[in-house]
Amino acid sequence: MVVGVCHICLFIHDNHSLKGKRQILKKIMEKVKNRFNVSVAEVGGHDVWQRAEIGLCAIGNDRAFVNSVMDKVMNFIEELHLAEITNHSIELINLKI
Repeated sequence: MVVGVCHICLFIHDNHSLKGKRQILKKIMEKVKNRFNVSVAEVGGHDVWQRAEIGLCAIGNDRAFVNSVMDKVMNFIEELHLAEITNHSIELINLKI
């Protein structure tokens, strides 16, 4: 079993409130969940209105597949043009059970 974990830092342009940030993050997270069937959560930057951190998790039996899903999610978020990805990290963990 392979577990893929991704941490993404986002910069939200033209946003001036926490309410606006929540609306944008909700759109991004719902679209990613529905399209790719991954777990998504806001993991940092809760009190900053132009920056956000989200975490993603995907599980599969093939390392290449999980890595591909993470890459596709990153491209999808960029193509939404709701926020700019400023930093990201992906970690793939092999678990033997």
